[in-house]
Amino acid sequence: MKQLFRLTFQGILIALSLTLFSTTSSGFTDDNIDPNSAITTTNAKPDPLQKNDIDRFTNAITQIKDYYVSSIDDKKLLEDAIRGMLTGLDPHSEYLDEDSYKTLLMTTSGAFGGLGVEVTGEYGVLKVISPIDDTPAAKAGIKSGDYIVSVNGKLVNEMTLNEAVNSMRGKKGSEVLLTVIRKGEKKPLTFKLVRDIIKISSVKSNMLSNGFGYVRISEFQQPTTELMIAAIDKLKKDSGGQLKGLVLDLRNNPGGLLETAVQVSDVFLDNKSLQAYPTYKNLVVYAEGRLPSSRYSAKAVPGDILNGAPLVVLVNAGSASASEIVAGALQDYHRAVIVGTNSFGKGSVQTVLPLDETHAIKLTTALYHTPSGRTIQNKGITPDVVIDDLKVQPNSNAIDMAALNPIHEFDLKGHIGTQPAVNSNTADDVTVSNQLAQTDFQLYEALKILKTMYMVEKGNTSVTSINNNLSAN
Repeated sequence: MKQLFRLTFQGILIALSLTLFSTTSSGFTDDNIDPNSAITTTNAKPDPLQKNDIDRFTNAITQIKDYYVSSIDDKKLLEDAIRGMLTGLDPHSEYLDEDSYKTLLMTTSGAFGGLGVEVTGEYGVLKVISPIDDTPAAKAGIKSGDYIVSVNGKLVNEMTLNEAVNSMRGKKGSEVLLTVIRKGEKKPLTFKLVRDIIKISSVKSNMLSNGFGYVRISEFQQPTTELMIAAIDKLKKDSGGQLKGLVLDLRNNPGGLLETAVQVSDVFLDNKSLQAYPTYKNLVVYAEGRLPSSRYSAKAVPGDILNGAPLVVLVNAGSASASEIVAGALQDYHRAVIVGTNSFGKGSVQTVLPLDETHAIKLTTALYHTPSGRTIQNKGITPDVVIDDLKVQPNSNAIDMAALNPIHEFDLKGHIGTQPAVNSNTADDVTVSNQLAQTDFQLYEALKILKTMYMVEKGNTSVTSINNNLSAN
């Protein structure tokens, strides 16, 4: 039986495939459990089912069939019973009916249809974990932490979770009206979204400044690692063969495939980083569960695509699960400075266990740990440098921007020119920096930190020392 470890804050992904995508086992990552792992687990067998418990269950079904106000289909009763058993365990275990199972298969391969928002049930409504980049939900302004309280005028708390999800599905081009409660807003917000077929490109990149690159990963899918490597290679080429530093943006990344998270972490871990922490045994992540089959460990292979260049990782409350694996591993090995706000704190492993060809259960089977042994469940990753998502308002008198960017000699009217002149990119960099401060303050601060790391490294100060100093502060 194939097992798919999907480390995502997978409530239910609001999606509908209008064209049935072909799904095969090639869409999965088969995570090999290391039988020689030193992780200690308990192999205690659960108590066998008691006859009176089985009788009570079957009697309940019989009573419902005999006395409920309307006739109930046997299949529906059994499916609801399975769904109820899993709902009672934890927020991430769930029953995958035929539609949900197809959706899961398609999202791991990076192509599906719908609104493009991940939600979970909370307080009787739908809580948004994160909107996916460039989807109808993101374009409409849906944010992580929003609560969807009604769909097309019908209250969510009057529907089951699946009914609420199904009500948001529909034909491409059709509209859906969402009413949202958002922290800090006095009144509910209304959003009109147009459904679409969504093809996710999980990696985006661009050059932030002269020699400093930016890569964003929106979700850890099967092709993500290759896409990220290609993006970094292009940034290297655009910067003349060598990047001065890189910002890796994992904000609002709800997770994805475990194997992909391990691969992404491994891309940045070199011999020096690994050898400095022999007690970590080159681990990227390990998982502990009740049964031996739930044990998991993954190790890094030496080799750093950035050749030691500074790395900053951006996280926030929407960074969950697989994102926290990457941030936690790079933080433990002091390979990167983690910047932003505390991550979500989902440190549990879900295994997809097929029940037949079209149905499965997603079951929490283990808790994962960072290389140093930290558990992330309910705690999250604490950034080395906490930067809130502030808004900088543009000021026509440039007073605010002057505070953000200190005045230099070459800014003064009538300054004496010298040879060589000020770098021709300097003025452009300042303009780009000012624009970045207004559009994405966290990224603006991350870039400043990255540039500082680069300058300090030119003075032969190690990334470990910078990391330790930032953590101490």
